[in-house]
Amino acid sequence: MARTPTDIRSRRREQTRSEIIAAAWWLAERDGIAGLSLRDLAVEVGMRAPSLYTYVENKAAIYDEMFAAGYHELAEVLHEVELDVGDPISALEGRIAAFIDFCQASVPRYQLMFTRAVPEWRPSDAAYAVSVKTYERMTHDLGRLGIDAPEAVDLVTAVTAGLAAQQLANDPDGDRWRRLGRDAAEMILAQTRRM
Repeated sequence: MARTPTDIRSRRREQTRSEIIAAAWWLAERDGIAGLSLRDLAVEVGMRAPSLYTYVENKAAIYDEMFAAGYHELAEVLHEVELDVGDPISALEGRIAAFIDFCQASVPRYQLMFTRAVPEWRPSDAAYAVSVKTYERMTHDLGRLGIDAPEAVDLVTAVTAGLAAQQLANDPDGDRWRRLGRDAAEMILAQTRRM
């Protein structure tokens, strides 16, 4: 079956959009997530700033795509961690370590997904839905470890996010807070048994 000109244009358009988002990540790594400039982004992809609007609606749409992509990546990372229900402490420790590693791999991605580093931006409903799906999958996996009360899940996310924040703020290239993963898992599981 021959490709139609519409198929080819559509594929090129998606390829250009992908290049724009990749360049946005590169610039965010260089300049910070809140420092993303559409003018710099246009230069980076070899076009004039007004031409970007042919591919993306506005800066918020770029952040939305980056946010959703981050949650897709997080879901993949967490899915790769073995979930041994026979050893919940090790399973939770592995999840905590994977989350911290994920956050350390890209500070701008961490900031976009888990902080309000871009004050005027909030994820669109579509982008937020990706984060909700990732959260629901995580909640299901935690339930398999016996962490099923909403307060227990909140405890996991709060402790894990706190460890990641401390790691990034105080030892960004090290493992000082990552090493606390097993202690955190033991603490969380002991507490959730009382909930």
